[in-house]
Amino acid sequence: MHQEREVVKVANSFDQAISEFIWQEKYQYRVNGKAIDNTIEDTWRRVAEGLASTEQPTAQGRVTGQFLAAMSDHKLLPAGRILAGCGTARNITLSNTFVMQTIPDSVGGIMDTAKQAALTMQMGGGLGFDFSTLRPAGTYVKGLDCGAAGPIAAMDIFDAVCAMVVKGMGRGAMMATMRCDHPDIAAFVAAKTDRQKLRNFNLSVMVSDAFMDAVKLDDDWDLVWDGRIMETIKARSLWQTIMERTYAAAEPGVLFIDRINAMNPLNYLEKICATNSCAEQPLPPNGTSPLASINLARLVRAPFEKTAALDLDELTRLTGIAVRMLDNAIDISQFANEAQRQEALTKRRIGIGVTAVADALIMLGIPYGTTEAARVLGQWMQVLQNAAYAASAELARERGAFPAYVPERHQGHPMIARLDPDVRRLILRHGLRNAALTSIAPTGTISMLAGNVSSGIEPVFSLAYHRTMNTSDGKQRQDKVEDYAVWLYRNIFGANAALPDTFVTSAGLEPTAHIAMQAAAQHWVDGGISKTVNCPDTISFADFKDIYQQAYDTGCKGCTTFRPNDITGSILQEAD
Repeated sequence: MHQEREVVKVANSFDQAISEFIWQEKYQYRVNGKAIDNTIEDTWRRVAEGLASTEQPTAQGRVTGQFLAAMSDHKLLPAGRILAGCGTARNITLSNTFVMQTIPDSVGGIMDTAKQAALTMQMGGGLGFDFSTLRPAGTYVKGLDCGAAGPIAAMDIFDAVCAMVVKGMGRGAMMATMRCDHPDIAAFVAAKTDRQKLRNFNLSVMVSDAFMDAVKLDDDWDLVWDGRIMETIKARSLWQTIMERTYAAAEPGVLFIDRINAMNPLNYLEKICATNSCAEQPLPPNGTSPLASINLARLVRAPFEKTAALDLDELTRLTGIAVRMLDNAIDISQFANEAQRQEALTKRRIGIGVTAVADALIMLGIPYGTTEAARVLGQWMQVLQNAAYAASAELARERGAFPAYVPERHQGHPMIARLDPDVRRLILRHGLRNAALTSIAPTGTISMLAGNVSSGIEPVFSLAYHRTMNTSDGKQRQDKVEDYAVWLYRNIFGANAALPDTFVTSAGLEPTAHIAMQAAAQHWVDGGISKTVNCPDTISFADFKDIYQQAYDTGCKGCTTFRPNDITGSILQEAD
């Protein structure tokens, strides 16, 4: 008991300087430079009271206390938009994730979408766009007697808008997708060859099952626009081009779009063609979702001991709190336009995930990436998924199912069929308050806020490293950061204690280990997973290509890799 009290005390007192910096820069509420939140405890209370404001007056105090207790020891971490905006007078959204409207194939439609994107970014949302709806470059434009500029030219417009609105956000603020049968797909794949272009975009190719089959069989592949075949190429040739580009520069990523749609519980109502900027939420046009993550490092009992175990009852309890918290967030959030608001209110999609997976495994003595680690992660996500759906069904009994709910279609979906029988019975009886419930975000800043726990389901990058951060005044600072599990181990066993072999870092992992962990989690996640497969610069091209095939074969919804290269850099450097 003494040990647990000490962990809570230090975690809440910003033992690492970067944790306090993150709070001050990202989440501390100030008005005209004057601090309203004087401590992080003030931030927790502001957020808890704001999220509980939708409750019945007689329940607000109790629910506030419940939310506050879950957050205050860093167990339940609402995503950044909620921490920064809830309970403030700021005109910002409480959702991190958005996919913009279907882009109309016209100058007016492109510019209208750019305007809506600017307003959404201004409110703090990260965006995704499908550029497959724009006609190929050079295609005749009726009435203008000229050729179309094409999707890549439109992407330049959106990139400039992002740079103007979100100064200092850097790359990754937006996601651009394109179908693998679009005539401009080769230009899309090569769009970031110039390292100065499209720096605010991540790129992902939407790959269909038919395309993967064509690659396997070395079949022809038609590039189609408006129902007409514009060109026929070899599927393997296009796949080779995609792989060569991402091998050289870490982009584009790949989204297995048919699987994304097939495993979407709402596929009877919507078609997904894009994700948010970090790919943890595949969303329909105008789709959005608030996020929260459960910090698994805080749920390990007797860390590093033979009796170490993750408290599954606490995981279940916190998941239930998170469902209520995020459902409330939908009702008090602001949106840039009415289409986003209606999409959110009609489907009430939320995204509950986990962070500190790697640290929790270390504390249990299980090396990340092993068969045992994948099995344990799958077990944790199964518990979370069942708990989320059970809580949503109970919330539907109290508040009603989400308005777009079609019981006979929703209840028969494969993701629902995987749930425990008692959870399925609850859904049959009450319906669901939320159309989809789980996703795993990268959790970069909130993980640092929580004492620099490992991010999402990623492995520990390094036991200690230097991280460069942008400050609000436009400057940069560099902090030496120690992984939370390392800090905890040395606080328990001594500052000079040798670390056991279970302290695995990304540098020591084979790419297949990353894929195994992603696939294990994806089986129990109805949304997406933000995950990067780190590869050594010495990996052969053949082995590199095989990573994507493994991701497809094991049920992942997409694959993103990073191999050290001369084009992209890193904000992390290992410490001496």
